[in-house]
Amino acid sequence: MSRILVIEDEPIIRTELRRLLTRAGHDVAEAGAVHEAGTDDALDTFDLILSDLRLPGAPGTDIIAKAPGVPVLIMTSYATVRSAVEAMKLGAVDYIAKPFDHDELLLQVERVLREGRLTRQNAALKREVERVYAVGGIVGHSAAMRDVFERIRKVAASPATVLVLGESGTGKELVARALHAQSPRRDGPLVAVNCAAIPESLLESELFGHEKGAFTGAQAAHAGLVESADGGTLFLDEIGELPAPAQARLLRMLQDGEVRRVGATRSRKVDVRIIAATHRDLPKRVQEGTFRQDLYFRLRVVEIKLPPLRERGEDVPALAKHLLEKACQRLHRPPATLSPEALLAITTHPWPGNVRELENAIERAVILADGPVITPGLLALEPGGNGAFETPELPDAGLGIEGSASPDSLEEYFRRFVLEHQDKLGETELARRLGISRKALWERRQRLGIPRTRA
Repeated sequence: MSRILVIEDEPIIRTELRRLLTRAGHDVAEAGAVHEAGTDDALDTFDLILSDLRLPGAPGTDIIAKAPGVPVLIMTSYATVRSAVEAMKLGAVDYIAKPFDHDELLLQVERVLREGRLTRQNAALKREVERVYAVGGIVGHSAAMRDVFERIRKVAASPATVLVLGESGTGKELVARALHAQSPRRDGPLVAVNCAAIPESLLESELFGHEKGAFTGAQAAHAGLVESADGGTLFLDEIGELPAPAQARLLRMLQDGEVRRVGATRSRKVDVRIIAATHRDLPKRVQEGTFRQDLYFRLRVVEIKLPPLRERGEDVPALAKHLLEKACQRLHRPPATLSPEALLAITTHPWPGNVRELENAIERAVILADGPVITPGLLALEPGGNGAFETPELPDAGLGIEGSASPDSLEEYFRRFVLEHQDKLGETELARRLGISRKALWERRQRLGIPRTRA
């Protein structure tokens, strides 16, 4: 139910409007003049204000400034072009002339309310996207990630083409979204394309569009994704998979700022910023002749390299907790915590799939968990990133480590567990119970100075 305020000095018209809108399912309040409409705070509660233009005292358009953010529909018996233009200049969403048809008024009211709902939904979605994808939402305090954040900050405001490099799952699309969100193009579209996910036979048509009859099945003209990104940003993920013909078209677009649809005889101007990403070795592909050298140089005006998760040691526990919080919210589960053993397993796992693998492991654990604590068995990590994982049989936790463990408490837990059990268990069994690989066990022994006992 929408709340509508009707401001009309004629009691008969005001009553008729209230009855009409109430029958349509709206909650209606009335006022005879702008000064009777209530305080600015009270006006914020309405979804629409329907106001006459000519009122005792201040004109109806004065309500626009008193209720910022609330759509105002102006009614006027003086339906001249001049009065309509003035009302729209002052911020009215539209106007309707008296006498008006009841059905026409209801249609106009519903249209304004629908547009208002869409505006609020878009604003909420944009806030959510900014919360999740802005640089502030990319968790990381390691030196490598600080360098990434600093480069994003410097590059975002420029129109320069950016090449984002990193292994699969390191968050290249997050960087692209952060660059877009901090750029002057933030209000324009961000169009993301996975070049490896589109069949090669359709890629040129999808990217650059086609004209009617350009090929069999092209029954109508089609604007490509490049045109869809006009005024915004085009993110080309897996750019290393782009076939040679599409590379040539992309190079032309970067050079001339124009795009030509498949089958077209004329080019169209486009204003698009390109952000490309790949996990491939592009210089090697250039040497092999599978990627154009001139396109490579066009793309790498600015280069941002994302470190793999295994090189972000101090970030891993904080990132795991952040992803756990997100997973609980997304899956509508109560808040959960990682057990000290789970944190130990997470910090010692090599994460060949990087952040995506960590996110998937945590989401799976949240789905399978029967309680608020995530244990190593729920994470189901594969030792060394390969082979089958056996759920570790962890000892009773009588070690004085509770709740969220710090790195120091994790190391203390590791030290005490190894010292207490290494005389009874072999290295393979120790690693299995800790939920880590033998190599990780050996490396941690070396770092913490825990010698291996000789039988």
